[in-house]
Amino acid sequence: MRVLAAMSGGVDSAVAAARAVDAGHRVTGVHLALSRTPAAMRSGSRGCCSREDADDARRVADLLDIPFYVWDVSERFQSDVVDDFVAEYAAGRTPNPCIRCNERIKFAAVLDRALALGFDAVVTGHYARRLDTTAGPELHRAVDSAKDQSYVLAVLRPEQLAHAMFPLGGTPKSEVRAEATQRGLAVAAKPDSHDICFVADGDTRGFLRRALGDRPGRFVDESGATVGTHDGSYGFTVGQRRGLRLGTPAAGGEARYVLDIEPVSRTVTVGRRESLATRVVDADAPVWCTAEPPPTFPAHVQLRAHGEPLPASVAVDGQRLTARLERPAYGVAAGQTLVVYERTRVVGSATVVVPAGRAAATVPPSSR
Repeated sequence: MRVLAAMSGGVDSAVAAARAVDAGHRVTGVHLALSRTPAAMRSGSRGCCSREDADDARRVADLLDIPFYVWDVSERFQSDVVDDFVAEYAAGRTPNPCIRCNERIKFAAVLDRALALGFDAVVTGHYARRLDTTAGPELHRAVDSAKDQSYVLAVLRPEQLAHAMFPLGGTPKSEVRAEATQRGLAVAAKPDSHDICFVADGDTRGFLRRALGDRPGRFVDESGATVGTHDGSYGFTVGQRRGLRLGTPAAGGEARYVLDIEPVSRTVTVGRRESLATRVVDADAPVWCTAEPPPTFPAHVQLRAHGEPLPASVAVDGQRLTARLERPAYGVAAGQTLVVYERTRVVGSATVVVPAGRAAATVPPSSR
């Protein structure tokens, strides 16, 4: 097959491209220029997509003896990922930019362009598995559970999954690094990027303040009484405990957590952890990785990229999905992605819409 290897400049995408070459595919490497100021997007293990990364990807392509190109998708990345990220926080929601990037950049803009140019598939270094069945391709968790990235790929539709290749899904990360060393790839020991790639210093609140400015408001407790002030509700997420700057609770007092964010009045409600508990999560705009499931079915749901999968009964009614959890989840926030699993198979995903401030009412007293 003629395949396009997305090469970030890291070890995972380098080994994925090498394995595609070994498999006999006609491979072309492409590095995605996501930033308008790429030199500012890596600081040690933070960030990605810097000029350093582009140079590293090019050196790997030279070693593999494959054609290599840089595609400038910075304008679309800015509008579809960065601007969306800022708008979601300004609206009091908690987005996942990695999911948005996979959905709108890597498997929309890039895959669409690759197919238009005559490529058969896009190869990436994601830790996930594509299993082909008589009913079509399925997305499954990676063998290395600590590196599994199926959560951020759960926005892929069947027609996109059919043109996606994940060569690393069956290999532990330690073996991938060892293989890179054996192949003589200079990126073998390169640190993994982490956090949000376009917030290279890791200061998300500072990034949002620069984008949105100061928007002072109040902290209130569960009774509605004012307990402090803040510079912007966008700087907080539901379930957050650290960084509230409300002082140390009195002796014997409970730690306070963000329960709800009201962006219009700029009010952030704080209270007990128990008030974050919910057994019912509503989400909308479901995306199915395979055929649409039955109206009601048992499954596991995951609410964060590295969160614990929770057993649940899932009900689907058109564009609304409701997950009734067997045990409570804490800190569920609007804007998060809910991913539905059946064992290791990804069924699909949806965006959480239920305001977390109402969550406590859904938990019977005996469950608290």
